Amino acid sequence: MTATPPARRPGPVGAGPWCADGRGHLTWDLVGRNIHQTLDFMEGRMEPRVAVIGAGPAGLATLKALADRAVPAVGFDTAPQVGGLWVYGAPHSSAYRTLHLNTSRTRTEFADLPMPADWPDYPDHARIAGYLHDYAQRFGLLDAVRLRHTVTRVARDGAGWRVTAAGPRGVITAHVEAVVVANGHNSRPRLPAPAYPGEMTADQLHSHDYRDPEQLAGRRVLVVGGGNSAMDIAVDASHVAPGTLLSLRRGVWIVPKHLLGRPSDTLNGALATRLPWRLRQRVSETVLRLSVGRPERHGLPTPRHGLLQDHPTLSDSLLSRISHGEIGVRPAIERFDGDRVHFTDGTTDEIDLVVWCTGYDIDLPFLDPALLGDGADRLPLYRHVFHQQAPGLMFVGLMQSTGSALPVVEAQARLVAAHLAGAYALPSKAEQAADVAAELRAARARWGERRPAMRIDFDAYLARAAKELSDGATRARRGRGVSWRRTDDGGAR
Repeated sequence: MTATPPARRPGPVGAGPWCADGRGHLTWDLVGRNIHQTLDFMEGRMEPRVAVIGAGPAGLATLKALADRAVPAVGFDTAPQVGGLWVYGAPHSSAYRTLHLNTSRTRTEFADLPMPADWPDYPDHARIAGYLHDYAQRFGLLDAVRLRHTVTRVARDGAGWRVTAAGPRGVITAHVEAVVVANGHNSRPRLPAPAYPGEMTADQLHSHDYRDPEQLAGRRVLVVGGGNSAMDIAVDASHVAPGTLLSLRRGVWIVPKHLLGRPSDTLNGALATRLPWRLRQRVSETVLRLSVGRPERHGLPTPRHGLLQDHPTLSDSLLSRISHGEIGVRPAIERFDGDRVHFTDGTTDEIDLVVWCTGYDIDLPFLDPALLGDGADRLPLYRHVFHQQAPGLMFVGLMQSTGSALPVVEAQARLVAAHLAGAYALPSKAEQAADVAAELRAARARWGERRPAMRIDFDAYLARAAKELSDGATRARRGRGVSWRRTDDGGAR
């Protein structure tokens, strides 16, 4: 039987911490009380119609949306607790001790559960992990998740799907109508390929395995990359390392976390409903230039692309540490020679450690490669959710947003749940294909060939997803488009 947790004492959203207690239970320590949730949660529950892979933000949002539509579902996650990459030390998590949000609280929170108003503008990873656990607990999602279960195979099974997962008690199989892949895409580190020429004797570390500034202490550190993790790690190194270098192949826009006294992403959000992105770009670049100057003023390379044509790199500390001489900026690497690195401008430096902040490859080993076509990052998904050739296979979170992920996955989850509940009909297959092709052309015009099939404009996507949900509901009421139909063999079409 499933253990009944003790009543929860009132407390703030996201209070923590929690951990696995060694008996296969999840322990949530909230205002001095421990709540134990067993993993034997399927007894007495309805047979799941949907399998959700992942119990991070995307998976939890999907499970909630399905529950709201009375669609029974089961979730699977490798970790011993929910929360995904925000859980410091969890399997596949890239969280480090100094990690904070790089999108502001009000632009990151789920609409269904606002973060506490007295939280800072940019909460740390512990608060976000607690918030996600509180979200799962408040909406009754914990019983639907099989923790410590790694999905190893997803395959067609008649009109439905068969999901195989390995857990602490062996292999289990679920037969479901639909599968939602919501396990994120930041778990398999990507290193430069091909590798840079030369022999390197310095130690190497990918940002995925960075946890604490102690790993950098007393070492001459070279950080390679231009994303948010690169900036955070370079700043961390500058406080504990005798020398810190930041190597950038291309220029990036460094945006302070606050502009004009407000979180910087709220300014762009205020313009999003009034101006097209090109005009927003000009306004935002002007504000940034007047506030902190162009990147070249700080010794950074000139960006090839305008602001809003990539995920923003936010840092309050980087420019200050550069201007104080604590971080040296270098161009791209040319080659290595023992403990020396040669850069494309002819400079050389001695280093003890290279931290590769070079991103991730999308890792979906449980799916048949035939379902991924030219690659997961090129999948032509309708609204970045629905597989066009495999009914019942959906993705939540397989995108790269100009803003936060949480509101996006919440919107995607609502589309999934409405479709599986029969309340939302997709357009015809021809209309889906035409729409995906048009969106890809627009993405290439804005972002070039840097994963255009995954790119979305945060504000535009949320508006479009809301309209899509309404339009799909109208199609369903009028008997038009592609609706979800359950079949006698437990599948659907």
